[in-house]
Amino acid sequence: MTYSNFRIIILIFLCTAITSCGIYSLSGVTIPSNVKTYQVDFFGNQAPLIEPGVERTFTLELQEQILNQTSLDLVNKNGDYIYQGEITRYFIAPMTATADNTASQNRLTIAINVRFTDTKDDENSFEKPFSFFFDYPASQQLTGSSLDTALEVIYDQIVQDIINETLMRW
Repeated sequence: MTYSNFRIIILIFLCTAITSCGIYSLSGVTIPSNVKTYQVDFFGNQAPLIEPGVERTFTLELQEQILNQTSLDLVNKNGDYIYQGEITRYFIAPMTATADNTASQNRLTIAINVRFTDTKDDENSFEKPFSFFFDYPASQQLTGSSLDTALEVIYDQIVQDIINETLMRW
């Protein structure tokens, strides 16, 4: 057997192995072939401290990231995968102090409770909290673009954690 023939056999083997499994994806997302749609219900804000609009921003971010990372179609009802939940914590706390006992850094923490329903395989369904944080200088007000930056960092991480938990099962 020549080196060229060996390479062709290996290439055929790899192509067959990758395409034979109906749920394999090079991106790491594993979606069974019978799952075509997903639904993201509005995530309400049940945190004791309310920041207006954060629930809408999170809901849209989750919808967009799943749409960008999968071939699933977003639907308003009867989705094969259903994402529901609520923001349960929006909390700002001082993290580090200066010599004169004032905060030099604050931390925004957001926690979101997620109920994931897999209508095709109920064993994959779960309810679980996800959270992340953003540290910022205490001298800075968390409004406007600084709040937008904090939400982007926090939501990017939480959404990726949710996607990993729901779509990247190995």
